[in-house]
Amino acid sequence: MSNSPIESAKETAEKKDGPGLDFIRTRIAEDNASGKYQGRVHTRFPPEPNGYLHLGHAKSICLNFGVAGEHAGGKCNLRFDDTNPVKEDTEYVESIMEDVKWLGFDWEDRMFYASDYFDRLYELAIQLIKEGKAYVDSLSAEEIRQYRGTLTEPGKESPYRNRSVEENLDLFQRMKNGEFDDGAHVLRAKIDMAASNVVMRDPTLYRIRKAHHHRTGDKWCIYPMYDYTHCISDSTEGITHSICTLEFENNRELYDWTLETLGLYRPQQIEFARLNLTYTVLSKRKLIQLVQEGHVRGWDDPRMPTLSGVRRRGFPPEALREFCSRIGVAKADSMVDYALMEFCVREKLNAETPRLMGVVEPIKLVITNYPEGQYDEFEMPMHPEDESHGTRTMRFGRELWIENDDFREEAPKKYFRLTPGQEVRLRYAYYVTCTGVVKDAEGNIKEVHCTYDPESKGGSTADGRKVKGTIHWVSACDAVPAEVRLYEPLFVKENPNQVEEGKTFLDYLNPESEKVVTAYLEPRLAEFEAGTRVQFERLGYFCVDKDSKPGKPVFNRTATLRDSWARVERNQK
Repeated sequence: MSNSPIESAKETAEKKDGPGLDFIRTRIAEDNASGKYQGRVHTRFPPEPNGYLHLGHAKSICLNFGVAGEHAGGKCNLRFDDTNPVKEDTEYVESIMEDVKWLGFDWEDRMFYASDYFDRLYELAIQLIKEGKAYVDSLSAEEIRQYRGTLTEPGKESPYRNRSVEENLDLFQRMKNGEFDDGAHVLRAKIDMAASNVVMRDPTLYRIRKAHHHRTGDKWCIYPMYDYTHCISDSTEGITHSICTLEFENNRELYDWTLETLGLYRPQQIEFARLNLTYTVLSKRKLIQLVQEGHVRGWDDPRMPTLSGVRRRGFPPEALREFCSRIGVAKADSMVDYALMEFCVREKLNAETPRLMGVVEPIKLVITNYPEGQYDEFEMPMHPEDESHGTRTMRFGRELWIENDDFREEAPKKYFRLTPGQEVRLRYAYYVTCTGVVKDAEGNIKEVHCTYDPESKGGSTADGRKVKGTIHWVSACDAVPAEVRLYEPLFVKENPNQVEEGKTFLDYLNPESEKVVTAYLEPRLAEFEAGTRVQFERLGYFCVDKDSKPGKPVFNRTATLRDSWARVERNQK
């Protein structure tokens, strides 16, 4: 088996048999067979509106909506876990809705917020206090941590643990009324400070947070914790299978305890391994740091692994869904090669994008025996394998732009492109032979000179001679200058989450992750709207950026024609 990342990606991609019965789908099938939930399948995608969604969320979205869609009558809710007003914003709510829709999923009329249940959550907390299952603790946050114990040592009880029900009710009411400062008190579940699972050592249910909420305004100054809110929200909405990532595995015991203690309907929590991607960080904290410290242009920077970032870069949503299908779900953490996702992107774009010509690192080619002021026009297919794309006409003249890499004054062996004395084919046009160069005072090549064979029009000759090299071009007389942004991995280290002593993930940022060049494109490309995807022949797939303006097109490179990610690691070695 090849060790090349792209070869591994291809081998994985060839195993394209659909989602199959992974352990989550197997568990759901078993529950359906036993009648546990009367044959219902009802999932939910519950993001926190404190940042933009990333590729790890795409895996969860595809899993939750996908599993529901595989069953007759299956449903999936979109629910915002908006329990921390300090970090949440309607901007994030709107971006999340846009991302889920872009991926191709529909929550129909089932969009909810944890804040929808704040009144109910408060009443249930009162119930826990009355039943002696919760108490108001006045320890500081640091003292609570100290009292909790360790994995090998049990915790110890708070001196406030045995307050009377009446005192707890009074204090909790006063917390709600805003009589205390942030951190003065918390409401904790009364479970077992010696529990082997540290999560069960009297977890916090409510904390004081005097902050304006994006939906409830200033109605509340106490807010429920995630673990308390999440299970009750699931129960309230009739969720059957609460699918979450592995970091919540230990929290499942608290999930079940809360619902059983309150006498509420209990969904089944199932955990799966989150997505880990090479040359990428998917920690929301780290992504926020990249944005706030200006290492990237913003949340939708095409180098960012956010859904808005890859959308702006030009990734088709179908490719991401296919990627998520191919990687599947598992119980154990693993690292997925970015090459597989790029492979899925290329596979989709290869089938549907038109082919046009652009020169991103231009050097001028002058055909010295072509008459000045004369032009030819050549009709070319927009897609060599799909006639439905139609054709377009390109103008050909004495002066052209070609790629700098397509010429070498001193060429190595097996170099079949332009070099003095060598003949190549200009795609769809003529055969040309290099005759020399023109240099400036510093010795830099300004122009490449050649002659053309008038009998080779259309790219073939009557004598049937063959050339080994074919290069692309655009006519200098009507080529459109454009800003083209060439992207490489944002990090040079395969796993930037694993840092050496004294370093942070930022030390592995790739200083060459974005290269902005002035390219020359065939005129038609200036007419394309933002979001349009094309293939620049021989160069890769590109997408019109939102920064484009009439007469000033901007393109992002979506993907190269071949794997570029393996090269990054190779260059580092």
